[in-house]
Amino acid sequence: MYVRVLSLCSLLLFARGIGFAEADDAVSGFVLPATDEGLPGAGPIRRHDWFQTLWKNRRADFAKQAPSKQGSVVFLGDSITQGWGPKFRSQFPGLNAANRGISGDTTRGMLIRLQQDVLSLNPSAVVMLMGTNDLEERATPEVIAGNVKLIIGELKKHDAEMTIILCRVFPSSASKQRPSDAIQKLNELTDAAVKGDSQITVLDTWTLYANEQGDAKPELFPDLLHLNDAGYTVWARALTPLLATLGFLETEADEFELEEGFRSLFNGTDLAGWGFRPKDGEPQYFDSASTPDGRYVAMNGRLVVTTPPEGRRFQQLWTHEDFTGNFTLKLEFRATPNADSGVFIRKPQLQCRDYPLAGPYKELKHYKPQQWNKMLVVVKDNVAHCSCNGEVLEAELELPKSGPIGLEGDRGQMEYRRIRIRKD
Repeated sequence: MYVRVLSLCSLLLFARGIGFAEADDAVSGFVLPATDEGLPGAGPIRRHDWFQTLWKNRRADFAKQAPSKQGSVVFLGDSITQGWGPKFRSQFPGLNAANRGISGDTTRGMLIRLQQDVLSLNPSAVVMLMGTNDLEERATPEVIAGNVKLIIGELKKHDAEMTIILCRVFPSSASKQRPSDAIQKLNELTDAAVKGDSQITVLDTWTLYANEQGDAKPELFPDLLHLNDAGYTVWARALTPLLATLGFLETEADEFELEEGFRSLFNGTDLAGWGFRPKDGEPQYFDSASTPDGRYVAMNGRLVVTTPPEGRRFQQLWTHEDFTGNFTLKLEFRATPNADSGVFIRKPQLQCRDYPLAGPYKELKHYKPQQWNKMLVVVKDNVAHCSCNGEVLEAELELPKSGPIGLEGDRGQMEYRRIRIRKD
């Protein structure tokens, strides 16, 4: 992929219109500029002695790593991102990832160092988590969101095709000067800013980590701000499906073998046998690897329902075939945090979601968040008994005598695999 590399001066000049000489002086080496004057963005820049030393040292180290990190997936953020460590706790085996987190940094600080620390790597994707430190420094959600938009704008100018994963700001606590209402307002503003942008995927990491009061879960955030090991595992699981869909992880074909008596409804490589059935108009069936809008994609044995840029979009993909009589349907599904979808059985919908967050089956004991889960549907005499990992979802779901199997997209990313059926 050919990309356009922004000059350091262009980054610094775009917001303030300062001269080239001034811009060069402002960011000479890796030292934090002495004053805010002439710098892009708005809001706080931290200037504690410890922070200035850390900022300079980490950035100098980033520069040393740069040759080996070309084309990497770049993680940009503050101490929460820095906490992954340089090897990302071995959570993403085989992924060329670059950690560009600096403890204590604000969105304005990240904007200042964006060219040298991120864009110079020509990243294949960027994972963003930022804004919590700005809140502690009393910046308003509007100011923070403005800086986030500037960062995204520069990323998009650099590469109009590179995927940006925007993680919603994690919950914390009012005791940390990061109250829930301010975090939620910030997330609402950034959501609105990127709505409809197909280059950006929003990952709902706020709902993933928030308790009933909207604060950080102590079992994952011992100090109500930073993740422990379990917290990083949760974040890694949330990111993995997205990184797999981008082609960075899980690139091998699924080698699953059908059980005796079953036949596959999805071949794992294209959408043959599936299509749209609009209420008005002729059915549209596909033999390609994706639907024309890219919403449904077949890759490496997975049928992926991608995250809609609009935030939510209802859409169903149906089998060509209608099914009658008794049968057993088996499949596996994986959902990103708070994802919402469904499996249609002769038209009636069985909710298929990230159940603990999206419901309705929130009390399941064997559901595995952001991992593969097994769904079993046994149809007898036009009634379906439905279970997930052995736990009952619906004991008696009434069905019509005939109809197709369907998969719905709504919110978040859903994946299905090993979709198979047996006539009983």
